[in-house]
Amino acid sequence: MAARAERRAPGRAPVFGAWRRWLLGGLTAAALVWAILHFGELAAFGRLLARAQPLWLAAALVLQVLTYVSVASGWSLVLARAGAPRKLRRLVPIALTKLFADQAMPTAGLGGNLVLIDQLSRLGVERGTAVAALIVSLIGYYAAYAVFAVVMLLLLWSHDHATPLMAGLVTVFLLVALAMPALALWLRRRGGRPLPAFLERLGPIRILLETLAQAPSDLLADRKLLARVALCNGLVFLLDATTLQACLLALGGGVAFSTAFIALIMASIVATLGPIPLGLGTFEATCTATLHMLGAPLEQAFAATILLRLLTLWAPMAPGMALLQLNGRRRRRRAASTEDRPAKSR
Repeated sequence: MAARAERRAPGRAPVFGAWRRWLLGGLTAAALVWAILHFGELAAFGRLLARAQPLWLAAALVLQVLTYVSVASGWSLVLARAGAPRKLRRLVPIALTKLFADQAMPTAGLGGNLVLIDQLSRLGVERGTAVAALIVSLIGYYAAYAVFAVVMLLLLWSHDHATPLMAGLVTVFLLVALAMPALALWLRRRGGRPLPAFLERLGPIRILLETLAQAPSDLLADRKLLARVALCNGLVFLLDATTLQACLLALGGGVAFSTAFIALIMASIVATLGPIPLGLGTFEATCTATLHMLGAPLEQAFAATILLRLLTLWAPMAPGMALLQLNGRRRRRRAASTEDRPAKSR
C-alpha cells in the first residue's frame, strides 16, 4: 500500500491542477447560469433594499460578514493546533470562495470542499492539515446544528407549537447529522485502499477521497479542538438568526430572537432534508410559515425571508466568483514566472 501511495504521489499535483482549472471553469459557467435563472430574484433584491431601513440593513450586512469570520476562525483553530497558523484575514476570503463554490455547484459540498483544500494549500498549508480543517469543521458544523435542532424543538414546545411532524423532522435530521461526520471519518480511516472502478474514473471524487486519508489522526481526536470549532460554527447559526431578526426590523416589523431562531433552524432542517439543492423554495416557504405561525405578519415574514436569502445566499455570489478568479490568475502568473526562471538562467 505504501508503495502504491509513493507511485501516485508524483502525479498528484498535475492531476489536481488540471481539475482545479476544470472546477474554476465549471463554477464560472454555473454562476452565469444561476444569474440568468435568478434574474427575477435579483430584481426583487433591489426593490427590497429600496424599502429597507438603512441602519438595520447595515446591521444585517455586518452580521453576515461576521459569519465568514466565524467560519474562518474554526479553520484557524485547526491550523494553529497543527502548528501551521495563518492570519485570519487570509482565511476569511476562502470562506467566501467556498460559499460561492457550494452555491454555484451544489454537489453535496464537493466543489466547496475541493476549493477549501486547494486554497489552504495555496497558503502553504500541508494537504493533510487542510483536510483535517475540512473534517473538523464538518464535525463541528453538524454538532452545533444538532444541538440547535433540539433547542429549537424545545422552544416550539414551550410555545405550544410542537407537533409530531416537527419532532419527526428533527429526529430524521439528527440521524443525518450523525451520519455525515461518521462518513467523513470512515473515508479518512479507509486510507489509500483501492476505490471502486467507477469512482476511480471520477477525478474530483478520487482526489478528494485519496486526500482525506492524509488528515492527521491526532487533530480529529482532539475533543477540545472539536468543541471550540463547534462553537465557531454554532455562532454562525446565531448570527444568521440575528440577521433574520434585523431583516424584519429593516422592513418595519419585529419579533423576538427566539422566534427568528426557531424559523431559521426549522427552515434549515427542511432545506437540508429536502431534495432541492440549496433548499431553493423550501427554505423560504418554511421560514415564512414558521414566522407567521409564531405571530409575524405574513407579508413581513415573506419579505424578511427573501431579504435574508438575498444576503446569505445570492449577494455573495459575485465577490466569491471574483475572488476565485483572482486567485486563479495569481496562480497562473506564479506558475509562468517559475517556468521562465530556469530559461533565463540558461
